[in-house]
Amino acid sequence: MESDGDEEAATTPATGGAPPAGRLKGRPELSVDDDMREMAKTAAWSVSSCKPGNGVASLRDDNLDTYWQSDGAQPHLVNIQFQKKVQLQLLVLYVDFKLDESYTPSKISVRAGDGFHNLKEIKTVELSKPVGWVHISLSGADPRETFIHTFMLQISVLSNHLNGRDTHIRQIKIYGPRLNHVPHQPFHFTSREFITYSTVR
Repeated sequence: MESDGDEEAATTPATGGAPPAGRLKGRPELSVDDDMREMAKTAAWSVSSCKPGNGVASLRDDNLDTYWQSDGAQPHLVNIQFQKKVQLQLLVLYVDFKLDESYTPSKISVRAGDGFHNLKEIKTVELSKPVGWVHISLSGADPRETFIHTFMLQISVLSNHLNGRDTHIRQIKIYGPRLNHVPHQPFHFTSREFITYSTVR
């Protein structure tokens, strides 16, 4: 069932046994847990192609009126490379079928690895006329696997709505666990429960 600002996206396990992620929803407002932080501010971003004036910078300008527009054959790629191995927990995309129609992604693959040479698909996501922020969890099926540990994340747009060729994505945010900053504590806890009980009262 669809509503004006709350569209659904179905996720399926990736080839090779990646875990299913259930059902996701596009949300009108960006909202994440307090124990997560945005990770991609210092990463190196690149795209497989773009229209002049609609490049990779439009994905990170915090402006929902701008967008990256691809200009080439599918799949359309967004590459995010980090200087060191990082823990990533949540990928959030802003897409808008009402404005972008056939430019709106309908199927996305998320891949991770040390670099282009060994990227592995970890999630595939199917979108149905999404409007808003689409949250894609990067955690595994095991409750202990709350994040992935990687040097690189790649977002691959495999197809668009209405058989569109090129794609629009308006914003991308990537979140990881906020590290514990308790004084004299040698361990970096990533769950709210462990941080709560990490000091003796």
